[in-house]
Amino acid sequence: MSKVAIQGNASGSGTFTIAAPNSDTDRTLTLPDEAGTVLTSGRTGAVLQVVTGSTTTFLQKDSGDGWVATGIKATITPSSTSSKIVVLGSINGTGTSADSCRINFRLYRGGSSIADLYDGLYSNQTLSNLSASLQYEDSPSSTAALEYEFYLDVDNSGNAFLNNYASSQNTRSQITLMEIAG
Repeated sequence: MSKVAIQGNASGSGTFTIAAPNSDTDRTLTLPDEAGTVLTSGRTGAVLQVVTGSTTTFLQKDSGDGWVATGIKATITPSSTSSKIVVLGSINGTGTSADSCRINFRLYRGGSSIADLYDGLYSNQTLSNLSASLQYEDSPSSTAALEYEFYLDVDNSGNAFLNNYASSQNTRSQITLMEIAG
């Protein structure tokens, strides 16, 4: 069985106090198994975890269909309610139009829209490569598992094809979630 020893500093005159919580719940403090100083503050802004998700699945989206899920999604479980989640997206594909075509992306968290992120205008082009870099910082105030997913919409009688460049279905789209200490 391990032993616990508290040793005072010979040149210090302050008092070190360990106080029990003011609740009816038992608490356990487990120290890391390493020598040195235990960091108790100053983590604000540190990257706590990174989660990625990607897809190469081909998706055709026609105008007038409304917002559709792209399958570009990932799930993260924040370690603290004060954490921020930075969402980064890299989406590849093709947009087509005989007229002006606007391709729009929206970010959903847990099935609810939280941000409009990108719109690209393709004017009088029959085939245009689509490459969108999306960024968003979310403050979910949660420690539950959170699923983030990009949705897509097209208007003005155009089409979008995800993970496709000029009919070559060989591209990948990705989402990256980073938990940042708050």
